[in-house]
Amino acid sequence: MEETKENVHRSETQSTERIANDLPKRDELLLTPDEQRIKEAFQDHDWNEIKTADSWVIFKVMAEFVEGFDKLAKIGPCVSIFGSARTKPDNPYYKMTEEIAAKLVRHGYGVITGGGPGIMEAGNKGAFEQGGKSVGLNIKLPFEQHSNIYIDPDKSINFDFFFVRKVMFVKYAQGFVVMPGGMGTLDELFEALTLIQTRKIARFPIVLVGKTYWQGLIDWITDVMLGEQQNINAEDMKLISIVDTPTEAVKVIDEFYNKYLLKPNF
Repeated sequence: MEETKENVHRSETQSTERIANDLPKRDELLLTPDEQRIKEAFQDHDWNEIKTADSWVIFKVMAEFVEGFDKLAKIGPCVSIFGSARTKPDNPYYKMTEEIAAKLVRHGYGVITGGGPGIMEAGNKGAFEQGGKSVGLNIKLPFEQHSNIYIDPDKSINFDFFFVRKVMFVKYAQGFVVMPGGMGTLDELFEALTLIQTRKIARFPIVLVGKTYWQGLIDWITDVMLGEQQNINAEDMKLISIVDTPTEAVKVIDEFYNKYLLKPNF
């Protein structure tokens, strides 16, 4: 009887050990892609793994920079237009973006967008239909992003890396027009503001379109960031213009360069 109990106990113990050994494998199979990436970030890698992976990334980054510089170096004065990829063609801001892009072309500028749908599509469409230069800097994403049909074939570039793409937006634009958008739009906006504020790049006009949409953010920056915490200077607020119409948006850019007697040259 005692032997039987012992055998049962031993059998139960062995079963428990097998289950415990199997758990990591089962958990691994249940991990989502995001969870897998988090787990991999905490794993130790040997030098050969690191060297091989990092070397490959370096070459991919270099290739994206080379293609971007090569295609954009001769495009002439352009304005980058940012905004949500989710904006539908029947949205008033879509129509407004088309008009802004068309006016920019008529005033001698080309248009650069993120190359995707929504506001980006509207910007490229407005430039394309006026016969102006229409540039699309597309980013490969698992959702939302796909190239629109209004980009000049020789001015369409696909990127894997956000930071390379952002360099192109800033390096080859003479102004930013920022339509209502989400996280990516805010990313581009504050990237430009930071670079100008720290004098890493020369100042250029940054125009926010849609006072109703942007006023809450501007009020917070003014009241809290500047007023309560003094984390920026009052002069920094002069880097931004807020307007409500396409005519006002293009006027801000024209007037900025008129001060320096500069005109688009194509």
